[in-house]
Amino acid sequence: MLEVDKMLEKCGDFSRMQWLMLLLFSLINLLSALHYYSQTIISFVPKYWCADDLPPGFEPPQKSSCLPQGVNASSSDKCHSYNYELYLGYQSFPSDMNWICDEAWRLTLGQSMFFVGSVVGTLTLGYLADILGRVPIMIVANLIAMLGNMLTIFSSNLLLFCAFRLISGFATDSNFLMMYILVMEYMRPSLRTIGLSICIGIFYCIGSMSAPWIAVLMGSWRGYLLVTSLPLALVPLFYFIVPESVQWLISMQKYERAARCLKRVAKINGRHVEEREYDQFVEDCKLSQQSTKATPNLLDLFKTPRLRRNTLILFFKSMVITLCYDAVSRNVQGLGISPFVMFSLSATTIFPACLLLIALQDRIGRKAMASMSLLISGILISVTCIVLFAAIAENNQTTTLLVTLSVIGRFGVTVAYNSGAQYATELIPTCVRGQGVAAVHVMGYAFTFFSAYILYTRTIFSPLPEIILGLLSLLGAGLCLLLPETLHRTLPASLEDGENFGKNEHWYTFSFMEKRTQSVAKLAPGIAKSQSNSIDSSHYF
Repeated sequence: MLEVDKMLEKCGDFSRMQWLMLLLFSLINLLSALHYYSQTIISFVPKYWCADDLPPGFEPPQKSSCLPQGVNASSSDKCHSYNYELYLGYQSFPSDMNWICDEAWRLTLGQSMFFVGSVVGTLTLGYLADILGRVPIMIVANLIAMLGNMLTIFSSNLLLFCAFRLISGFATDSNFLMMYILVMEYMRPSLRTIGLSICIGIFYCIGSMSAPWIAVLMGSWRGYLLVTSLPLALVPLFYFIVPESVQWLISMQKYERAARCLKRVAKINGRHVEEREYDQFVEDCKLSQQSTKATPNLLDLFKTPRLRRNTLILFFKSMVITLCYDAVSRNVQGLGISPFVMFSLSATTIFPACLLLIALQDRIGRKAMASMSLLISGILISVTCIVLFAAIAENNQTTTLLVTLSVIGRFGVTVAYNSGAQYATELIPTCVRGQGVAAVHVMGYAFTFFSAYILYTRTIFSPLPEIILGLLSLLGAGLCLLLPETLHRTLPASLEDGENFGKNEHWYTFSFMEKRTQSVAKLAPGIAKSQSNSIDSSHYF
């Protein structure tokens, strides 16, 4: 929103307040990573074998086995007890509850309830964020995450486990996205990419890499959930530090409160702004919001042709990226390497992926980055398909090769995912940003339900899953070309802004090929005539 951009420059768009918000966002990244991957960490299945009637001096089998190992055992016998080879003494949930072999479906059901909770929670909390505000929902989401994980500690049967994992999953994404949106809106536009990417790259990476080793240090899944959940109690203190979204307040026509938030920012940043500046800001906002719908909702994104097209493309893009990410994660199982080591190795790709975004996203533009990252992901998946197929055909499959390919694949998908997160946040109008961004993420989560079926096609033709995923990535890369560029643009605030955003652009329009033009001209040519001399977007970007 042009009025907010102008006012933030006067109040300070990269000073003490922004540094403080980046620090808190770093903490959110750390805690969100530990919470999100709790589902994976507590579900690690160590090597196991049947412990019934084992002979003296029995040597454990090379691979996990559900069959009795005794000398008089037959293949039709049912095992009643198991031994486990715990990695560094870590007791996971399935080894504690014996949810393996015939009982393994219980763990799968519990895991699915976590993602069901994610879908429902992200939509619900995203909707509430556009009604109640970003800050209260951020606090509520993190408290729900803490509650869900703490309750899981007391799970003693399938019903309780599913219910508590549903609660824990309910907070997933909203506990991170709300703070992401707030930092993005208060940051100087030219520094958004580097600020957000550095925080995510360093602290989400640290949280992801450290998660399995915290579990090992605590020795059990209950200890891990306890230690990683208690710090979430600090998030309610953010209420006294983090200001509410000014753009959201304006979209809800709460102009005086928006002015108070800006005064607070100016005070913390040590800027002196005349009272008449705030009065003029309120008047300008009222004038620009006269024709704006006061309480829009998610469905309004589908009522006009350009917004509808952009939203559907963002949905499909999220589906492709999340599906590819899930498939890549599944493909690292059974590599002959500790799942803890593999987990940490895979997480190391987060930081270099963010560095690549910092280096390129503000140079080549959001559209080029989104399309290019999906194109590269599709190529990487295709190459993995060819190499794996050749290795299997020659019976020369090695752990090193598989680990390397898995890490490279994770890198490509991480670049695509992180570039898409900022692109979606910038494209969706402020008035429905909470609901819109939540819906984009939910579509991605929902589509992962099909990943198991896609991977099952390997039984028909070995490289078929990679072929499907590669084609989907290439299709997503092509569709991204139809989206408007957001770099060097004032972000859309209202639904009308969103419909007019980038209206004169073509599929081959890229930021690195054009001169920096006035953002308002790109937003709404009709408005630009009356405001063409008011601001040069290159001053901000």
